[in-house]
Amino acid sequence: MSKPAVTARIADGVAAIPAADWDACAGCDNPFLSHAFLSLLESSGSATARTGWQPIPILIDGADGRPAAVAPAYAKSHSQGEYVFDHGWADAWERAGGRYYPKLQVAVPFTPVPGERLLLRDEGLAPALIAAIEAVTDQHKLSSAHVTFVSPDQLPLFEAAGWLIREGTQFHWQNRGYASFDDFLAALASRKRKAIRKERATAVGGLAIRHLTGAEIGEREWDAFWHFYQDTGARKWGQPYLTRAFFSGLGEAMGDRVLLILAERDGVPIAGALNLIGADTLYGRYWGCTEDVPFLHFELCYYQAIDAAIARGLGTVEAGAQGEHKLARGYVPVPTWSAHYIPDPAFRRAVGDFLVHERAAVESDQRYLGELTPFKAGE
Repeated sequence: MSKPAVTARIADGVAAIPAADWDACAGCDNPFLSHAFLSLLESSGSATARTGWQPIPILIDGADGRPAAVAPAYAKSHSQGEYVFDHGWADAWERAGGRYYPKLQVAVPFTPVPGERLLLRDEGLAPALIAAIEAVTDQHKLSSAHVTFVSPDQLPLFEAAGWLIREGTQFHWQNRGYASFDDFLAALASRKRKAIRKERATAVGGLAIRHLTGAEIGEREWDAFWHFYQDTGARKWGQPYLTRAFFSGLGEAMGDRVLLILAERDGVPIAGALNLIGADTLYGRYWGCTEDVPFLHFELCYYQAIDAAIARGLGTVEAGAQGEHKLARGYVPVPTWSAHYIPDPAFRRAVGDFLVHERAAVESDQRYLGELTPFKAGE
């Protein structure tokens, strides 16, 4: 299949593109794709060349001279902060004498949130934008390009272009028209209802739970959450990805789309969970604590998120990557997708063979997990 002729360009970063032009392509449904969020990652020092995430957004201009198709692309010097793990691919390629890094990553940094990765004001430019991503990879002699957590509706575009497709699993809560948390509980098996009620009562004993958004979140709250985030990041990743400046900037630039849930003891925050509010989804992102309270993680990250989604009439809660423990809390397994362009034919064949076997295992696991949900039979 011949590739469409395109004239594309690479910008110095999302911040170098006018916000109105970027958002005209990205839309307003997913806050992580907004100019405000992505440019803040750059200006706060979180996603930069120094941290291994050099922003190189790829653009195609329309007839009016404004961007009509953009991809949030990054030159990566490592594989951290992606949540789709390719360390084994890197090791194999380098053992064979190749150079895996830098590679091209089309993604939202540090964020395993599915969504569009081809941001299109002109839908007809999707094949051209994919061709431009391939051209950047080829011309700069990069080992590969990776489009991670791509929305299912855009997946056929990459399949048509011959990219390798990888499947993963997340756990999402789905609102089936519930009017309240008790309404949700009524859909669960009796034993599961009792377990959740017991967890919630244990978690909140002696604590005040606050839901904050917009101007309700000040520097005191961000200071507290920064300590929570650093503690969790140090234990999970060794070094937190986001800077302190990022959180203050998030409140200033996108406060109305932020939901910060804090647990306080005697007026002092001891734990918190950060969420972003989308058009129909509540996105749970980070959590941390300074006091170990049984089940408080589940309460702030899962149950309070369900409460908030029901109150706002949102259809889904996405509570981040992995976590089979979410099943017992009413979150169900859903597939996630990534697409991979590997120019070298032999390397592509090896990765393709791996993905065939991996997908069979992933789909088998999804079927098994789907049988473990806490809902009543027939729900």
